[in-house]
Amino acid sequence: MKSMKGYVSKIRVLKMAKIPLVRFSLDGVNCLIAAHSLNFLADVDEGMQIVVAGEYNSRKQFVVRKYSVIGKTKIMIEFENTKKLRYYIYN
Repeated sequence: MKSMKGYVSKIRVLKMAKIPLVRFSLDGVNCLIAAHSLNFLADVDEGMQIVVAGEYNSRKQFVVRKYSVIGKTKIMIEFENTKKLRYYIYN
């Protein structure tokens, strides 16, 4: 299994099914993720830095098996922003 580190761009959902197929670019490399793709969409936004592990397929696309966000995930950032918003509304 190979690993890569980089910045995410061009997140697209290719196929909506029970397990969605998501495509994204990681520093110019085309990547696909099916396993844990819903978690990926909740955790990762464009411009975030991540580490991925997986293998290349016959079309030279990197098929992601595992990923990890470096820093805060999208959900964590949104949660902190809503906490701040509630604080300003009630104070």
